[in-house]
Amino acid sequence: MAWTKTYEGAEPLRINKWLAEEGVCSRREADALILKGLIKVDGEAAVAGQKIEAGQTLTLLQKATRQLDNKLSLIFHKPEGIVSGTPEPGEIPAVRLITEKTLSGKAHAIPGRYNKLAPLGRLDKDSRGLLVLSEDGVLAKALIGPESTVDKEYVVKVKGDVTPEKLALLRHGLELDGRKLKPAEVEQVKAHELRFVLHEGRNRQIRRMCQLVELRVVDLMRVRIGSLELAGLPEGKWRPISAREREALLSGAAPRPRKPREERERPPRDAQDRPPRGERPDRPPRSGKPAGKFSGKSGGKGGPPRGDRKPDSREEKPVNPMRGAKFKRTKLGPRKRTPIK
Repeated sequence: MAWTKTYEGAEPLRINKWLAEEGVCSRREADALILKGLIKVDGEAAVAGQKIEAGQTLTLLQKATRQLDNKLSLIFHKPEGIVSGTPEPGEIPAVRLITEKTLSGKAHAIPGRYNKLAPLGRLDKDSRGLLVLSEDGVLAKALIGPESTVDKEYVVKVKGDVTPEKLALLRHGLELDGRKLKPAEVEQVKAHELRFVLHEGRNRQIRRMCQLVELRVVDLMRVRIGSLELAGLPEGKWRPISAREREALLSGAAPRPRKPREERERPPRDAQDRPPRGERPDRPPRSGKPAGKFSGKSGGKGGPPRGDRKPDSREEKPVNPMRGAKFKRTKLGPRKRTPIK
C-alpha cells in the first residue's frame, strides 16, 4: 500500500531528510527511491536534492513501500569466537551463521546472498550474546546513530576483588582515550559477577573499564539492547525482529523495570504478614458449625463427639415386614407360536 503524507513544516525541507525524520527510511534509501522514480510530490516524480514545501503531498509508490517492508532485521545469539563485522583471514563473521538451519522459530524470509545485513552495535570476538543484524537504515540510526539514547545491558564475570570503591569508579569517574565516560549503571550480582548498563558504545569499553580498576573480565554477555531482550534464544540461533519490537526500538520504549536486588530476594508478602504456626488468631466460625475443637473423638473435622450425635436417620425408618421373606417362583408354560403365512 502506498504511503502518503502532507508536509506541514514552516520551512522547505529536503525530501530525504524529511522521510528520515518521519522514520520511513534512511536518507540513503530515500535517495535511491528517488532515482528509481518511486517518490512523487503532488503527483510528479521527485528529483534528487528536491525540497518539499508546506502543503505539498508526498507519495511513496507501492513498490517503494514493498521494498522498505522487505528490509530484514534479526536478533542473533552470537557465540564466543565469532566476529560481528568484517572478518580477518581465518575468522568467521556472524552473518555467515544466519541460515535456515540456525533459525529459531519461524521467519517470512531467510537471508540470502543479496541481503546486506550489517551489525547494529558490534560485539567483540571474545564476547557473546545479543547481536542485531539489519538492512534497516532507520533502525540503524535509532540504535547506533550519534543521537541514539538506547542503552545496552551486559552480564560480566570478573576476576579480582570487587570493592565498593571499584564499583563507584566504574559507575562514574573513569575516562578512556582522554574522554570522560558517561555514567554507567553497575550492580554486583554475585561475588564475581557484575551487571552493566551502558549508554554509549566505546571500543571494548567494559573490558577496559574493568582493567582500570584491576579487574579482569573472563566472560561478557550482552543480554539486552533497549527494549529488545535476548530472553531464551539459544546460542548460535537467530530470529527475526517483529514489527512491534521495531516500533518499540524506534520510539525509545523502556524495557521492563527490574526490581532492586533486595526486593527480589524478599519472601512473598503473604508469607511476611502471616503469623507463625500455632500463633494464628482464631478464625471466625463457619456458618452452621460451632467454632473451636471438641474434646474426645470427633466424627469429623470440627464436628461434635460421636456420643452426642443424633440417631442415624436410617434407623428411624420402619422395618419392612416383607424383608427376608421367601417367595415361590411361578413357572410359566411355553408361549404359543403363530405360524408364518
